[in-house]
Parts: sequence; C-alpha cells; structure tokens
Amino acid sequence: MAWTWRFEKTDGTEAVPAVEPEEFSTQGDAESWIGEEWKTLLDGGVDQVRLFEDGTEVYPAPMSLHAGS
Repeated sequence: MAWTWRFEKTDGTEAVPAVEPEEFSTQGDAESWIGEEWKTLLDGGVDQVRLFEDGTEVYPAPMSLHAGS
C-alpha cells in the first residue's frame, strides 16, 4: 500500500508543494509527516491537502492547513 498527499489551493486546483512530497507505507507515517510539514506547505502556497491510499481518497473532504478551519 502507498499513502500519498495531494496538495491544493482553496479552490481545489493542484498546488506545487514547497517541500518534496513523499510516498508513505502507513497512514500514520503520512499523517505524522503532514503534522511536521504543514506550516512550510502553507507558507509555500498550499491551502489544503487530501490523503490517498493507492489512489483512493481517505477522508470525505480536503483538510485545510489554515488554523481554525
């Protein structure tokens, strides 16, 4: 299994992340990474992310990187 993040602007269009995206072997590793990198991603122009497991979206909606969203 491969866990990957999609990086987006608020309108859902794909954004280029400020850090090199990785492929993860577990959901926990992917979520830990986003917990460490979210601020750098936000500062680089990413507004929200989506997590995929082998191409299938994990969460029902994108996760905002903006505090309080």
